[in-house]
Amino acid sequence: MATDGMKSGSKGMTNENIFNNFQALRKEHLHIGNKISELELDLHEHKIVIDTLKEVDGDRKCFNMVGGVLCERTVKEVLPILISNQEQIAKCSKGLQGVLNKKSQELNDFKEKHNLKIRGQDDPSAPNADGDKKPHTGNVLVVNPM
Repeated sequence: MATDGMKSGSKGMTNENIFNNFQALRKEHLHIGNKISELELDLHEHKIVIDTLKEVDGDRKCFNMVGGVLCERTVKEVLPILISNQEQIAKCSKGLQGVLNKKSQELNDFKEKHNLKIRGQDDPSAPNADGDKKPHTGNVLVVNPM
């Protein structure tokens, strides 16, 4: 049959389905990684502001952006809020790191299950089709039928 050559694996998924599922997993993995980076940046900003405000008089006026609205408060009112926010961001970042690890494992399991190789990523020292050992500049997904 003509469709037998296009199917891979025991579940009868086509190469296109495998590729689409793999791309979706990679996209989720990338999205989680980007969110962690965003949170780490926020965490760093909070640290800078907290370190600065610790050296300032508690009755001094400061401004806090809350939901796009600039609020006037004192340092002693804002500092505990910032410290609490910093702790929550750190917890969230740590939780997302666990999710990212699970997604990485899921991605690796999917690659192994469907015998997927990504050229230029798996073994950059292996010679390419031309016989030279230069690393590839782009990634190509190769589905090996079982």
